[in-house]
Amino acid sequence: MKNLKPLLAAGLLAATLPGHAQKAAPKTDFHQWAPTPPRGWNSWDCYGPTVTEAEVKANADYMAKNLKSSGWEYVVVDIRWYVGNDTAHGYNEKNPDWNIDEYGRFVPAPNRFPSAAGGKGFKPLADYLHGKGLKFGIHIMRGVPVVAVQRRLPILGTKLTAADIYSKEGQARWLRDMYTVKEGPGAQEYYDSLFKLYASWGLDFVKVDDLSEPYHKPEVAMIRRAIDKTGRKIVFSTSPGETPIAEAKHVAANANMWRTVGDFWDSWEQLKEHFEVCERWAPHIQPGAFPDADMLPLGRLGIRAERGNDRMTRFTRDEQTTLMTLWSIFRSPLMFGGDLPSNDAFTLGLLTNPRVLAVNRSSTHNRQLFRRGDLVAWTADDPATGDKFLALFNAQDQELAPANAAAWASGPLNRQTPSQAADIDITGATKLYLNVRDGGDGTAWDHADWLNPTLSNADGKTLPLNSLPWRSATAGWGQATVGKSVSGAPLLVVGQTAETGIGTHANSIIEYDLPAGYTRFRTTLGLDQAAARQNTGGTIGGLLFTTSPYRPAPADSVRVPVALRELGLPAGARVQDLWTGRQLGPVTGEFAPYVRRHGARLYRISKPK
Repeated sequence: MKNLKPLLAAGLLAATLPGHAQKAAPKTDFHQWAPTPPRGWNSWDCYGPTVTEAEVKANADYMAKNLKSSGWEYVVVDIRWYVGNDTAHGYNEKNPDWNIDEYGRFVPAPNRFPSAAGGKGFKPLADYLHGKGLKFGIHIMRGVPVVAVQRRLPILGTKLTAADIYSKEGQARWLRDMYTVKEGPGAQEYYDSLFKLYASWGLDFVKVDDLSEPYHKPEVAMIRRAIDKTGRKIVFSTSPGETPIAEAKHVAANANMWRTVGDFWDSWEQLKEHFEVCERWAPHIQPGAFPDADMLPLGRLGIRAERGNDRMTRFTRDEQTTLMTLWSIFRSPLMFGGDLPSNDAFTLGLLTNPRVLAVNRSSTHNRQLFRRGDLVAWTADDPATGDKFLALFNAQDQELAPANAAAWASGPLNRQTPSQAADIDITGATKLYLNVRDGGDGTAWDHADWLNPTLSNADGKTLPLNSLPWRSATAGWGQATVGKSVSGAPLLVVGQTAETGIGTHANSIIEYDLPAGYTRFRTTLGLDQAAARQNTGGTIGGLLFTTSPYRPAPADSVRVPVALRELGLPAGARVQDLWTGRQLGPVTGEFAPYVRRHGARLYRISKPK
């Protein structure tokens, strides 16, 4: 336990300062604290669990200079800011250097956040942000620290300890820092003490992880009460999703924003899934309570993130426009994930377009107008003018060949049937494609391992496929990796570790040029242990092709027609392109602009003068 006396002193001092005594829940409705979707920056997509104070300040400085005038204000320090020796591209769960106070409350690691030394906590950093007109946020995990339970640390204001309020039931499988806080004596008091400390730091925003799926209803309510008792306007975000839609009413009554998906990265497959998700959640948008489509993985990502390497977003410019258009007309909170100081002019333009941001801020009756195959239209109203907003999307893909065209198909793989061996004839083939597709329930936790992939000839000579460079490789999440799973761990399937192989994630295609003379290819496709240990997703199918797995590509651009009567507008309506600001003139009968594949258009349509 580090710096115990100054940390304890700071906690006791905070409890006695004016404005920090326990209070009854204020009369003000917390929904008024964030009447429009919050906008900000979060450290997760670029720095994972290792962000430092200097990096937070650099991003805050950029925001204050370049984004504040466009309504961006929150700066959020994501996961494990209390671990002094955490690791990039994953978590240090072997020997974490905990920083925790006398009352079982994590405090910032001073080697990463020097201003927190001496028991000051995050208050100096919050003061720095407030001085720039910005707001300060942190990520926490639901529950009580395992280390606090093990040390039987007391709960402030009670005679109980952390060991009296915990349950192992519901503990997160992906990070075991916390136990569930069970209802009963001491539970509410623990959360009250936690948020009393945060309020003393000057916290404005809290993202609570491992709360949405599965939905931990008692702890959602405890957190709501604890925030209200502080008397401070702390915006409450739950994570990760999908939050059960059956709990929409409860979460909207307790939180300002809640996740509708798992972690979202720069994957077109994940972005495309949002059309269904957003349609499902659109009826639940209301002032101060917003379904959250997750962060914007744009700009420079992966500097020390959990997934992938240092890169600019893998989204094309058309896909980036689609992302910003859908998040805006769905009125999702906007939390940028890239390193702000690394932004280029295009990325900055995405974040500061005043006409597009106005749709996100103040539109109403947001809804999908139609979906015709992969051509999608959304609409919303401008309550100030009576105008209509219209977003058009072309989500068409280059279609994949059917499974019966493959040289081998695994059939469905899941936790019950986690692997399947393949042995195919490649005589005369010059190409080999390893294709993993999702199993029909989306791509959540679709981690796949191609184990011991080997070429052989008629004489018995073998060649590990791993020894050859691939021509191209895609992965729906993270990136395909030789010798490791997509999460960077050993290739582990059904408890067995493979020496050689390729880790990837649906949807994935890995293309190889085959050397001459080889006649057979053997491998085993398996569901990686990282997916098998989860309680959601994790269903895949594998295919092997010796010819292209794609059908001919659709046109680069197609018309997406919308009849004015579908919008309730008369002939002669005026149209403005909101991305460019151009006035397009009156429309009679039907509006049918071209939309690029994977691209989007956003318009304001007004009644004739």
